[in-house]
Parts: sequence; C-alpha cells; structure tokens
Amino acid sequence: MRRALPLLVGAALLAACGQGGNESTLEITGTAPASPSGPTSDPTAPTDPTPSETDDGAPEVVETIATGLEAPWGLDFFEDGDAIVTERDSGRVLRVAADGNHEITELGTIDEAAPIAEAGLLGVALSPDFERDSTAYFYVSTDEDNRVVRAELDGDSLGEPEPILTGIPLGQIHDGGRLEFGPDGYLYVSTGETGDGPLAQDRSSLAGKILRVTTDGDPAPGNPFDTEVWTWGHRNVQGLAFDGDRLWASEFGLDTFDELNLIERGENYGWPDVEGTGGEPEYVDPQLTWSTDEASPSGLAHTDGQLWMAALRGERLWRVEVNRGRATNPQGFFVGDYGRMRTIGVAPDGRLWVMTSNRDGRGEPTEDDDRILLVEP
Repeated sequence: MRRALPLLVGAALLAACGQGGNESTLEITGTAPASPSGPTSDPTAPTDPTPSETDDGAPEVVETIATGLEAPWGLDFFEDGDAIVTERDSGRVLRVAADGNHEITELGTIDEAAPIAEAGLLGVALSPDFERDSTAYFYVSTDEDNRVVRAELDGDSLGEPEPILTGIPLGQIHDGGRLEFGPDGYLYVSTGETGDGPLAQDRSSLAGKILRVTTDGDPAPGNPFDTEVWTWGHRNVQGLAFDGDRLWASEFGLDTFDELNLIERGENYGWPDVEGTGGEPEYVDPQLTWSTDEASPSGLAHTDGQLWMAALRGERLWRVEVNRGRATNPQGFFVGDYGRMRTIGVAPDGRLWVMTSNRDGRGEPTEDDDRILLVEP
C-alpha cells in the first residue's frame, strides 16, 4: 500500500542517499515488498506473474566495449552507431566507437561542471537534427544551479557550451539529470528535489519535475501550466524512455519503494506526500514498484515492447514487458555480476549498451571499472 509520509520528511531527506543506497534516518512504518510489484489499488488491473531473476530468454553480455571510465553517466548515439558519453566527476565528454577496437576520443570537457556527491556532468542528448546542426545538449551541475547547456561538435572538438535553461535547484543529492528528446522534437528534462521534498509539490519550482522545453530552453507549446513543467511530484527521476508517444520514467524512492511511472501530461506523482502505490485520486500511481535494495533505478530504455532499467543498489538489469501502456512481468538479470548499473541505451543496431557506476563513491570498483557492456537483449 502507498503510505502517507510525515511532514518532517524534508529535513530527514538531507540524510538520504538518492542514487546509491537510499539510506535515511527517517523511520516509516509499513512493510516493504519482497519483490517488484504493480499497483494494487485498481481491482480491474491485470495480476502480474511472480517477478523473478530467471534464465528464461535471458539477455547476454556479448562484449565489453570500454573499461577504465570514471563514473560514466550520460549516453546517446550518433547515427553511425558511435556513442557520446559523459563522466560525472571529470566533466569529460567522450566519443566511444561502436566498431573495431572501440576507440575512445575525448571531445572536450564541460568546465562549469562542479562535481560534489551526486552532482556534476550528468545527462546528454544529441539534437534530433544533429546531422544538420551538430548540437549536443548536457545537464550540468554548476556551483550555482543545475542547468541545461548546448554545444556544437566540430568533428572531434566540442565547442563552447551555451546555457539554455538555468535556475534548476541544486543539491548534493537528488539532482535528476536525464535528458531525452521526444518524438515531438522537444527536450524532456528530469530534475530532483535536492533533498527538499516540498519543492516537488511547488509548481513554481523546477525541482522534482519532468520539464518539457524547446531546443532554445523555452516552455514547449502545449505544456499544461504555460511553464517548463510537464509533470510534478517527483523525488528523483534518472531514467526517461519513450515507447512510441508514451513516456516512462524510473524514480528513486526513499526507504521502501522505487517506482516505474507512465508519465502523463500535467499530472502529480505524489512525492513527498506519498511513496509507492496508494490510489489517492489526486496522484498518479506507479505502474510497478520495487524494494529499494532490489533497484535504486537510474537509466531506462525501450525496445521491441520491453523496458530495460539499470539498477544501482540492486546491481542488476531489469526487463519489463510493455503492452498498450501497461508494464508487467519484471525480471532481473546479471544480479551482482557487474556491480552498480547506471545507464542503458539502445544502439542503432538494436543492442543495449549498459554503463556501470562502481567508481561513483558508493561502489566497489574492480580494476576494469567503470565499464560499458554490450548486451544482446
């Protein structure tokens, strides 16, 4: 059941760990789910089969594309299959070749990135018109705020970043950071509530939201409140993925429930008043929830009727079946094999690139970390 949270949640959140362990000094009564589950408030909803870690139709790691990266965070793909990758703490922007020896080229650095705790150089998205405008978009934590900047790529050289959306509240935790262009051509931006829960319920704040903006950073036409805000009431969304016109988001919970949400224009997703599934009419329930030790979800990707979700504390890759906007049958793979999994993307050839996050201050890195794994779904 979804549970109402005490009003003192805002102060306690400053001790919480939104990306890694979900640790907190806040005490909440109730029972955590033993395994991933779907919403229970709708008696007409289909009953999910028991989720499992299974070898049935399991994905396979077929190659290690890169090793020795430093807390890689953002990922997108060029038309030729190469990837653009950001490193959270170093501020580096890399191009990773898809073929051959997977050569890694440093395109430049985002010098205004100010890494501390969970903040730094986070998401990246290439322009839908990249072949024409050669522009990449980045989510950056600076000394003053979180912001979205854009920069042109001239061959293998990154140009000077230009801010297009500034003033997103900054925290040492819960900075959001994922960027994703939608099929409508607008840029969707996930933000966190910085550990200050009430900001998620303040529609005048850009914190704890999913934003929808133009390529110049202006509120996109059709936004519900004539601002940048698309949805609100989020704790810390770090995964965005489109299934046709539908947008999905993976979200960190506090101590009990992590969430997979279907994002609907203008809706409120409940944080910090509720966590998980409860059925209150003013909030949208998650489609699936996980206990925090099984997930702590970050990156999200969709391909061939399936969502793939990278889990940090859960140290696994989740696969979720999707049919007509309904998420069911979550299954976990590679449990503990590669440590913390941060980001996942679908390459142009249909295979998955999965980035580990064992050098982010919370993992136990091996000499090969961090890595990019090539996965056959």
